[in-house]
Amino acid sequence: MKVGPNSVQEPRDKLAFTFMLNSSLDIFEARMPSKTSQDFGLLHALDERIALYGWLTNTGVKLVVVVDMEGRIAPTPEAAKIGVLGLRGGDLLPAFNALQTAYIRLLQNPFYVPDDHDPKLVRGHSALEIQSPKFIREVERIGQGWYPGIASI
Repeated sequence: MKVGPNSVQEPRDKLAFTFMLNSSLDIFEARMPSKTSQDFGLLHALDERIALYGWLTNTGVKLVVVVDMEGRIAPTPEAAKIGVLGLRGGDLLPAFNALQTAYIRLLQNPFYVPDDHDPKLVRGHSALEIQSPKFIREVERIGQGWYPGIASI
């Protein structure tokens, strides 16, 4: 990562995100016996900026949201009025609900075969990635549209 007055910060590399996600999956497993709700809350705070939050669907699918707490321009005047330091319990609920809905829509696609992406059945990492352009666009829309305090996405 380049840092300096004349350089642009590059996004964290793929290996770092892979490490973050894998470590958060371990936290899911550690908390599984004692959790009764779908919201796993804060899984991992990596530094003062990056935090990972988890959600478990009723079918056992684990959703992880990576939040970069560095400020960005508020998307609406309503969002600008909300001054937030950190996240409250329900702040990510709209994002998780929207992600779960997007995943359900992906599963309803007759051309998507979930078994083709099961790590127990597939060899090789490239086959594990969901490559549906519609799903990827929806996840990007959710990520860009979410902000603390939003009621629905």
